[in-house]
Amino acid sequence: MAGPQSQIIAIGGGGFYRDGGNLKLEQYIIDQSGAANPRVAFIPTASGEPDHYVASFYTAFLKLNCRPSVLSLFKRTTEIRSFLLNQDVIYVGGGNTKSMLVLWQDWGVAEALREAWQSGIVLAGVSAGAICWYEQGVTDSFAAELQALSCLGFLPGSCCPHYDGEPDRRPSYHRLLGADAIKPGVAIEDWTAVHYLGSEIKRVVIAKDGARAYKLRTVNGIVQEVPLPADFLM
Repeated sequence: MAGPQSQIIAIGGGGFYRDGGNLKLEQYIIDQSGAANPRVAFIPTASGEPDHYVASFYTAFLKLNCRPSVLSLFKRTTEIRSFLLNQDVIYVGGGNTKSMLVLWQDWGVAEALREAWQSGIVLAGVSAGAICWYEQGVTDSFAAELQALSCLGFLPGSCCPHYDGEPDRRPSYHRLLGADAIKPGVAIEDWTAVHYLGSEIKRVVIAKDGARAYKLRTVNGIVQEVPLPADFLM
């Protein structure tokens, strides 16, 4: 009998915090759990858990057929492993990826997330919550210009979010690739999600017309950018 399928859904930007009236990506994520009334945990570590971000999460997900909750590392913290392994979906928010990963390592969140992923719990996230799953991500967490950051390594290669939403993203990713400072990977525009089964891309979905994702690599020192087929979520 086949075991559970590992799933990760990486969102380039947008989502419930940017537009609470467009929850197509969030609905797609919870649908992948296969549960009738899935348990969804939000991890807002990267932003420092501001109340308005947490409130936006609850406001959005309470409109969907799910049971939302939040994992806090800054207030009274629950037993992390059992909390996370009791979810159907885990959604990671945006913010400072480097700080988030340092806290996760100290609290044991990274190990619990890997166990959750391997057990078939759907992992998802936006911006910092997208790049964290890859070997490397393009981030503004710690320098004046965008740099490569080593991440969890659940997924191979690198990821650049906000590919159309921030003007420095595309040239910076090309610069890093051309200098061999980052591994080949995917660039994800806002309102776009790349859905992985295991380490392979299953599908790209978009919640706004014209949004895209791309595969990038260098060939003979030249960066190649190839659009990925995408399905619009009606």
